[in-house]
Amino acid sequence: MTNLQVKNIPDGLHDRLRRYAQRKNCTIGAAVLAAIEHELAMSEWKERYAELPETQLSAPAATLIAAERQLRDDELSNLGME
Repeated sequence: MTNLQVKNIPDGLHDRLRRYAQRKNCTIGAAVLAAIEHELAMSEWKERYAELPETQLSAPAATLIAAERQLRDDELSNLGME
């Protein structure tokens, strides 16, 4: 495993990081590693998402969702599970 050292951290950021680690009951190092992992995962996800083809819907998404919810509610009502 490789070591990483970060220098010149602003006092305010260090204080926030220390408080965050205390709330999460972990070390500052563990909090930093988790933050780095999260940031990299989000960046990779955004890159993959950007490569997906655009989906053309037959109607606005809100309309489609409302229709599906109504179907669900009707089915539950018919089963007596309102």
